[in-house]
Amino acid sequence: MQAEAYSNVRNNLKSFMKKVNDDADAIIITSRNGEDNSVLMSQDEYDNLIENAYLRSSKANVDHIMKSWAELKSGKGKEHSWE
Repeated sequence: MQAEAYSNVRNNLKSFMKKVNDDADAIIITSRNGEDNSVLMSQDEYDNLIENAYLRSSKANVDHIMKSWAELKSGKGKEHSWE
């Protein structure tokens, strides 16, 4: 993850927006005092982060996902047609 000064991001916002979308990476936007830093990321990356946080917020959900993953890895998975 790269860090960029606020003034550089402000002056080149369009190119930084393209970069985070093309690279699927985030950019730390630094402030002078270092206390008001922010992060610029693509909406897809943000949505993914929020969805994962939600899915992992429930122990029961995590346990179910892990059990399902173990079953799939052990060959108990079934293929479905989504027509």
